Amino acid sequence: MPLKDLNEQQKEAVTFGKSPLLIVAGAGTGKTTVITERIAWLTEQNLAKTDEILALTFTDKTAGEMEERVDRMMPYGYTDLWIMTFHAFCERILKNHGLDIGIPNDFKLLNQTEQWLLVRQNLEKFNLDYYRPLGNPTKFIHALVKHFSRCKDEEIWPADYLEYAEKLKINQDSMEATGGSIGQYEEIANAYHTYQQLLLDSESLDFGDLINYALKLFRTRPHILKKYRTQFKYILVDEFQDTNFSQYELIKLLTGDDKNLTVVGDDDQSIYKFRGASVSNILQFKNDFPESKEIYLTKNYRSTQNILDLAYNFIQLNNPERLEVKLAETQKHLNTKTLSKKLTSQTDQIGIIEHLHFTTETEEVTGVVNKILELYNQNDKNHQSLSWNDFAILIRANNQAEPFLNGLRQAEIPFNFVASRGLYQKEIILDIFAYLKLLDNYHESLALWRILNLPMVKIKHENLLEISRYANRKAYSLFEAVKEIGILQKIEPETIRKVNKILSLLESHATLAKEKTVKTVVLKFLEDFGYNQYLLQKNDVFSFSLINQLGQKIDDFQKSFDDKSVKNFINLIELELEAGEEGSLSKEMEEGPEAVKIMTIHAAKGLEFKYVFIVNMVDKRFPSINRGEPIEIPDELVKEIIPSGDIHLQEERRLFYVAITRAKYGLYLTSAEDYGGTRKKKLSRFLYETGFTENTKNIKAQKAQDSLKHKNIKALKQDDKNIKKPVTNNQSPITFSYSSLKSFDTCPYQYYLAYVAKVPVPGKATFSYGKTMHATLQKFFSLIKESKNSLQSELFTENIKTQKVQQTFPSIDVLLKFYQESWIDDWYESKTQKEDYKKQGEKSLKKLYEQLTQEGAPKIFALEKSFNFKLNNYTIKGVIDRIDQKQSGLILLDYKTGSAKTEKTAEKDQLLIYQMATEKTFSEPVIKLSFYYLNDNSQISFLGTPEELLKMQEKILMLIKKICADDFIATPEKNKCQYCDFRNICQYRV
Repeated sequence: MPLKDLNEQQKEAVTFGKSPLLIVAGAGTGKTTVITERIAWLTEQNLAKTDEILALTFTDKTAGEMEERVDRMMPYGYTDLWIMTFHAFCERILKNHGLDIGIPNDFKLLNQTEQWLLVRQNLEKFNLDYYRPLGNPTKFIHALVKHFSRCKDEEIWPADYLEYAEKLKINQDSMEATGGSIGQYEEIANAYHTYQQLLLDSESLDFGDLINYALKLFRTRPHILKKYRTQFKYILVDEFQDTNFSQYELIKLLTGDDKNLTVVGDDDQSIYKFRGASVSNILQFKNDFPESKEIYLTKNYRSTQNILDLAYNFIQLNNPERLEVKLAETQKHLNTKTLSKKLTSQTDQIGIIEHLHFTTETEEVTGVVNKILELYNQNDKNHQSLSWNDFAILIRANNQAEPFLNGLRQAEIPFNFVASRGLYQKEIILDIFAYLKLLDNYHESLALWRILNLPMVKIKHENLLEISRYANRKAYSLFEAVKEIGILQKIEPETIRKVNKILSLLESHATLAKEKTVKTVVLKFLEDFGYNQYLLQKNDVFSFSLINQLGQKIDDFQKSFDDKSVKNFINLIELELEAGEEGSLSKEMEEGPEAVKIMTIHAAKGLEFKYVFIVNMVDKRFPSINRGEPIEIPDELVKEIIPSGDIHLQEERRLFYVAITRAKYGLYLTSAEDYGGTRKKKLSRFLYETGFTENTKNIKAQKAQDSLKHKNIKALKQDDKNIKKPVTNNQSPITFSYSSLKSFDTCPYQYYLAYVAKVPVPGKATFSYGKTMHATLQKFFSLIKESKNSLQSELFTENIKTQKVQQTFPSIDVLLKFYQESWIDDWYESKTQKEDYKKQGEKSLKKLYEQLTQEGAPKIFALEKSFNFKLNNYTIKGVIDRIDQKQSGLILLDYKTGSAKTEKTAEKDQLLIYQMATEKTFSEPVIKLSFYYLNDNSQISFLGTPEELLKMQEKILMLIKKICADDFIATPEKNKCQYCDFRNICQYRV
């Protein structure tokens, strides 16, 4: 977006020079636009390169969106963007420098469920008494893990906790002050120490460790801190109000003497106290950086003015613990102008604000559904057709969703329950789990019943009932009954044929499960049962994305466990379910097809909808009851500055404020008297605080547009409305890689299956071997690159070179050790094939090492160098394996593990794209392109001419044009089809 298109507030924030800056960005004021425009402006003004700007945020989705926006703004290429989450940033730092503080660079990062499993599997090591689990260890373990996480938010180390417990023992007055609970604190301190030691012993870290070990690294290794302070000339922090104590400490530590720190936030939208967010950080920023400037973004591009006024008037009930008031006090003392956070709508339209009150929860659900139908069949404020995506039902907690899910389901309205969890409850995943259970135990009757009911199997329901009756009559398992299906008189021949086929597949897959990985078995099930074809016929891209998410889970399992059997995987899933885990969902999966969105208010943060329904507005549901932490951190250890007043109520008000400001044109607050309990529910206090009362049906205001409607309505019959069919919206990609372009060039339908539908395919031995070799060489050459004594081989005579190599080269044993560590043990067809590849790899690496000792260490410019460059409005991305530097320019190398080719047969497109990227990104010229064939250590080298590069550019744009036109018509050829990953499910193969 050009600067001229920004408003004055945004422009001032984007073009701000040096020194600290606090941008107070209200809801819908273009916060993300300001951050991304500022990054682009800093680079355009040559104030910083892209890798000299650090932008930190809280979710991978937000980081991805920011990177995509910046990518569009960059006129040329760039090499490295540091736009990432706090955790991703710290993980990257520790992967590079962990050894400097005694933690392994290749640590495993544990999620919350894996932390729970770690404690569960080592429970006997915790020596618990006060917290000894009685009957339900699951809930207790969750409380412990959550407590450890909160300690890390406050940068409380086990040693700090142990020291605190020891002081309590010494001080008798403290014992009395704590009510004699010293043993409790001592037990927690020891448990925390044990937990941290278990992490270290297993070479694992949790998410809190990422921040705290990064802090430890920077504090104890000043030269490393100096390196990153020097690199990052500007630091930007998004959603600053959501930072916890440790994260803010990290920001302050990284900020150099220039203090070019920009933080963007809104204290009124601080809603993550439950995960350690400290609203005090944004309130304290002015104290930490008194020279900082504040810029308020108050022009709202989302909501109507009456919706904004409702939100603003309500949130002032949190005064004086709000930034607006705090800064006003400071500015009053300094006799400077006081700024207001009151948002101004940029539309003249009048929004709908209604409170709909019902007798029962069922009526509330039906009323919400009917109101959605009523609105859907009308045009919106701009006389455009509404989409199901324009509606959101916001709930305070996930357990309030089910009645509304059922209501939308009965009305046949497409919906998506957006949750960060729930993978394990999706239909396709339940089918896969059922089949894996069946392979482990044929007599799992419920699992077999699910498989017999698969939609692509198409067994008649009456036949299934007859089989079930027979099993019950004979006291058989369902498997035993289907084994005797031939003697059942009422079963149709077609059903017998289908059942026998399933039994045959079950037997062959059970054998496969004893020899192959879980992932191989899952993919074989999907292929042999026709599940992939079924999903393709339905164009169900969403289910393929779910399968891929489960595939990642299986990959993680296979990396982490020695016992990689189906049985052990099923045991792991059952343990996770016991721990309350429902399977994490990626943001892409949460989005899914067009649908009404049902989500918690926390999940809705950052989103907007034309019409928003905030439901269950009754006492004890919203605001919720303050349950506190299961295990509280002692006040003496808390480092966060705690605001005064009712902290829980203040947070609930902020949550309601966020909910209100999601709405563009319509806001509906709904409630009911009867939710199934013995007492009628009272209205939420928030309804009173926003001007609604139980006894008034219509509240009049001075202006018509400010009127708030309070209705007690009866639900319409569901058949009174016609439901429109949802419209799918396939967005064309803007980013491409050589691999994706090559796939489309080979066959457009192959591209569709791989990059649009994302149909999962089995791996290949060649891929596992190739990744192993690439990882080995990356580690080895990184060691060489980091060596301070590594010099260009041209500077030495032959004898000196050999001597120098012996002094500075890592030994062959180091290279082979990297090879063993990097070995990927998957997708080999047999042990013999695996051993053959392993021997080939060792042989190739020894040859490579011998060649290096003779020729000397290359001067390495970069390894695994990622690139992005612009071609018209598109971005081409990729990674160059290795770039060597000579006096006259750069050599680009790409490793190949396949058979060596001649210059005529080599596929030059890949390196020509790399040459284009390098020439657009770096100032040094490219002097040579090389395919490096590792099997025989041979090279095919060339350099693209200007004519070849122009022709390559034209080819890329031609392919992109066809992709964006959804031109996915298959182009089958025998020599292509026989090597295609999708040949078994493609109806066009030859």
